Amino acid sequence: MELRHLEYFVAVAEERHFTRAAERMRVAQSGLSAAIRTLERDLDAELFVRSTRRVELTDAGRALLVEAHRTLASAMAARDAVAAVRGLLRGSLAVGSEQCLGVIDLPPLLASFRRAHPGVEIRLRYAGSGQVTELIRQGRLNVGFVALPGPPPDGVRLLPVAAQDMVLLCHPAHRLAERDTVDVEALRGEDFVDFSTDWGARRVNDLTFARADAERRVSVEVNDVHTLLDFVHQGLGVALVPAPVTRKAQAKGLHSATLAAPDGPTWQVSIAVAAGAPPGPATEELLRMALPGAADPAD
Repeated sequence: MELRHLEYFVAVAEERHFTRAAERMRVAQSGLSAAIRTLERDLDAELFVRSTRRVELTDAGRALLVEAHRTLASAMAARDAVAAVRGLLRGSLAVGSEQCLGVIDLPPLLASFRRAHPGVEIRLRYAGSGQVTELIRQGRLNVGFVALPGPPPDGVRLLPVAAQDMVLLCHPAHRLAERDTVDVEALRGEDFVDFSTDWGARRVNDLTFARADAERRVSVEVNDVHTLLDFVHQGLGVALVPAPVTRKAQAKGLHSATLAAPDGPTWQVSIAVAAGAPPGPATEELLRMALPGAADPAD
């Protein structure tokens, strides 16, 4: 089994189309198709169900996709490690992050990394914390900046950065706007503006209400902080957000109140890396820059 064949397989699996996969890999479609057939012969299994418009993964293909990502990531890490021994830091660094984490200022961090190590190609992807950790588990991301309550998912290690309280935001004309502190009981029956279920803050909120055995109605579901604040400004619901969100310019004019929930989880910001294998040289360097003074992240 050749690494090149695995790269072609991943391209077809992600594009769901042989022509687009060939264009992505900059090879002739006939050569890519031949490589996939060779891989299927080597594994004695069909990897795709082909049709005139698109291709779909078989069960065997789905199983291979997870391992193919891990194998290719390991191969890249091996090449980068050899380069590091020679005093070079090169290769690629795939970073994932949830938006508006507040306690980590990602743009200047990545800019500093690039200035220090111009030979490393950085690719950044924003997504919910759940998706970021899943991509790390699959080997498709090297490092992620996430906010997740509870223990880390299987195959992922979390390096804590900072914990923040959850704060209520509401319109200044709302019935709770005169309170400095609210509890879960006071929020029963409210309409909520919240993030999608993949976001860390949403998971914290759902877990907080579940532990209090209280129902919660999310009437508006969004995928970015500024839209959430806009809906709260319009009085379409209240929101429970991490404390850094309340300091954004768009939150000006909204009333904020501390959430008193002793049994509720906090909004824990962490850096996620794959468990069970040491990070590559580029990942290690980014972790050192993001966590100055911390213990060796490879430990």
